[in-house]
Amino acid sequence: MDAVQAQTFLPSTREFLDLVLRLAPQVAAIDCDGTLWSGDSGERFFDWELREGSIISDAAVRPLRERYAAYKRGEVDETTICGEMVTMHRGISDLKMMEVAARFFDQFFVPQIFPDMRELVRRLQENGCEVWAVSSTNEWVVRGGMKHFDIRENRILAAKVELEEGIATDRLVRVPSGTGKPQALREVVGKGIDAAFGNSRWDSEMLAMAKQSFAVNPNPDLEAVARERGWQIYFPEGTGPRR
Repeated sequence: MDAVQAQTFLPSTREFLDLVLRLAPQVAAIDCDGTLWSGDSGERFFDWELREGSIISDAAVRPLRERYAAYKRGEVDETTICGEMVTMHRGISDLKMMEVAARFFDQFFVPQIFPDMRELVRRLQENGCEVWAVSSTNEWVVRGGMKHFDIRENRILAAKVELEEGIATDRLVRVPSGTGKPQALREVVGKGIDAAFGNSRWDSEMLAMAKQSFAVNPNPDLEAVARERGWQIYFPEGTGPRR
């Protein structure tokens, strides 16, 4: 498909699934928030755990909110804030974080999963494709989400800290955002990426490294890049226009 076709052809769900599956990708990389489900689970989890009160101490809430407000004003960069939204859990057990994050995802984000994207992941894996979930959201929430896509834990690349005897430290392993996404894929996967799927400008470097790139439910910034580069654009059912 040439660039002009990609810019004018917005496929239906069936056409999109057929288009991707005909490519028979062996390795695929898929962003999570906004791509597999609507909304930002990382941002919402951060707000929820500050309000919920059982994870983060009361004394830490105000400084964390002030730090996030600085990020929204452009005073803190994306990778830094995503890292801090994980390192803030220093001293908490991995088991507790996983239990809380899974409960959060099941309560708030399962209804926001795009059924057509879940079907795509299912069929890709059924056809032998190695599917990697790549996200700057904390790994606990992403792990909670991937249970609903049958993506194994060892194929998740998300914002993560080192553990010591099952307890979270403040030492980052990775923060896959922007250039950190292709970096993580090169370091961990070590294979060419046949197909990549993302929804925001923070996914553009990951999309650029793939043989076939798909802007799914794209924000206006990524949609503009996709049209410029001839990447296929797809709006899951109920999310955008069909022209």
